[in-house]
Amino acid sequence: MICKQKYAKIATIILFCLPLFISAQWLETTIPVGNSPIGLVYNTTNNKVYCTNYGSDNVTVIDGATNSVITTISVGDNPMALVYNPTNNKVYCTNGGTGNVTVIDGVGNSVITTITVGSYPHALVYNPANNKIYCANGGTGNVTVIDGATNSVITTITVGNDPWAFVYNPSNNKVYCANYQSGNVTVIDGATNNVITTITVGNQPLPLIYNSTNNEVYCANESSDNVTVIDGVTNNVITTITVGDQPRALTYNPTNNKIYCANRGSDNVTVIDGATNGVITTITVGDAPGALVYNPINNKSYCANAGSNNVTVIDGAANSVITTITVGSWPRAFTWNPVQNRTYVANYNGSSVSVIRDSLTGIEELAPRASPVFLDIYPNPVKTMLTINASTPLRTVKMYDVLGNLVRKGELNEPTRTTTISMEDLDSGVHFVHAITEGAESIHKVIVTKQTQL
Repeated sequence: MICKQKYAKIATIILFCLPLFISAQWLETTIPVGNSPIGLVYNTTNNKVYCTNYGSDNVTVIDGATNSVITTISVGDNPMALVYNPTNNKVYCTNGGTGNVTVIDGVGNSVITTITVGSYPHALVYNPANNKIYCANGGTGNVTVIDGATNSVITTITVGNDPWAFVYNPSNNKVYCANYQSGNVTVIDGATNNVITTITVGNQPLPLIYNSTNNEVYCANESSDNVTVIDGVTNNVITTITVGDQPRALTYNPTNNKIYCANRGSDNVTVIDGATNGVITTITVGDAPGALVYNPINNKSYCANAGSNNVTVIDGAANSVITTITVGSWPRAFTWNPVQNRTYVANYNGSSVSVIRDSLTGIEELAPRASPVFLDIYPNPVKTMLTINASTPLRTVKMYDVLGNLVRKGELNEPTRTTTISMEDLDSGVHFVHAITEGAESIHKVIVTKQTQL
């Protein structure tokens, strides 16, 4: 039996086989949405994608299985950021023009309520340990803390000038807030909502990313062309890494422990070694790269190039460009659908969302006959204990969450065709079981649920 490993709680699991060797990248479709789409988020419970349309004051809901538009939801003025709450199956949307947050029911796609926050809210993050949502209010220099169960405001926290971006540290239950005009990062205690400290970084800090392997936080500083590395335990600055001109986006590759930094002014991506914080290489991409996303299934990073209307696909192992895919006008936001292995790109000037697929006919169709290892995984959905039966003796079994974070790992002392994994400390949400046998490996998608199984 594979031992339990404490990790941030997430949600439900569905199960099908994903071959490791399917690598074709193609533009599957383009979905018309509202004016100036600017934000995307994925609903892991219902397999939906939500898109904020800044210019038309609404949110488009997309079916993750069919790519069809389910509905359009009217929200406040100038909606920007989105975050998903898997505990209560809700989507939160910041409305920059009206100073509030719209709460959307993830099942019915109806507006539950509207929460008044500070001026010009434009960033959100979810705290799964305490079921809280944090909203950065750029115009008032503070953060509103929202109760995920009641949708009531718990408190308002004063931070720096023009708070712009968040990241959550599950190891220490901390929220980091980058303050664009103050040149610093505020560290908030996720349990008490008190400010722990304020860390001086570079000029005009924008994106933040968390390195789960080394418990470090990376902050890209747009005007000083560098990345500040922060110790997740002590909150001290470990080092500052010189990157390209105007770093605007970050993503983390947990498979190879690398950080990717998109440099808008120099049209490239800096690859940073997560273990040493040294620069591995610089990859030339398209014009004005400004968004990144990581796909843990295929170990690829996707970079949206706003100026050249395309997406560069980067190999996570080799740090080489696999291909460049033409999308809509001015791509500027991503989300990833692990169920169909689709990457969604919001095209700000194109009023559309481009869908990139990582197979020619669909993973669900290819997997059953192409997988090198047959796995019988049950029950599904799984509540407490997952059993794995393999066609060949198992050596290693790993489990990842939807962000690619390792949540279980079992090295088997003796090869066996059957093993079990405990689900007792996981809540519902998409995960992946990676089974390694002698000379072969296979990935299966699973759904964990705490509800009564049917």
